[in-house]
Amino acid sequence: MQRYATYEHIRVEVADKVAAVTLNRPDARNAINQRFIHELRTIWDDLADDKAVNAVLLTGAGSYFSVGGDVKAMAVRPGGDVLEEGEVHDPMISRRLVKRLLELDKPIVCAINGDAIGLAATIALLCDVTVAALDARIGDTHVSRVGLVAGDGGTVIWPLLVGVSKAKEFLMRGTLLTGVEAERIGLVNHAVPRTEVVAKARAIALELANGPTWAIRWTKLSINTVIKERVNLLLEASMSLEQVTFETADHREATRAFAEKRKPAFTAG
Repeated sequence: MQRYATYEHIRVEVADKVAAVTLNRPDARNAINQRFIHELRTIWDDLADDKAVNAVLLTGAGSYFSVGGDVKAMAVRPGGDVLEEGEVHDPMISRRLVKRLLELDKPIVCAINGDAIGLAATIALLCDVTVAALDARIGDTHVSRVGLVAGDGGTVIWPLLVGVSKAKEFLMRGTLLTGVEAERIGLVNHAVPRTEVVAKARAIALELANGPTWAIRWTKLSINTVIKERVNLLLEASMSLEQVTFETADHREATRAFAEKRKPAFTAG
């Protein structure tokens, strides 16, 4: 467990060949700040090297999975200046996070115990099996909430799961789907009552942890080749476009409106 001791916003508990990985910033609804995203980038390498782990259970502390990027942190930067290297929208960090998550050969079962928004929704949907609470809200609100391109992986995984037409609408409108709706359209694998989410996900993780190790791992990596092809095709372009939208008036207005708890007034052009 020493390898996980340095994490501040991620808690890891290993038992029965399953690593229970908890996004652990509950007082901020598990919002992802600068330190948090660095930890999300590196945790997959540590899990890959841990020979006591055959499967991963990913969930959130408290009543949220994660509300995604820390919009309050975006809002307080002076004059909307570009953030320093390493903050949530750093394109190289986002790319490494996505690639390392996909390249972990151990199966990841995601227990979406509460709302999963923006980058958090991307992380959840890139997992191998997803179990969502019936009333959890799942969506990518980059566009509607903060005036940004859905560039950190949303444009990759949503079309693969629900088709191009639905993905475009959901991403452009920032639609929040309940776990029930998400299961119905194939966005998540299972939807169960909130009190059963972690238990259901753990049961699946335990089954996979005790199954034929190499057949499971190599099946995962084989299928993930399809997702990685999309990553190589789309992620650079979408992240670059997201970076550009950080400099727009609409983004500055969206983050200020969020901080001031009002509806943003977007302008054309």
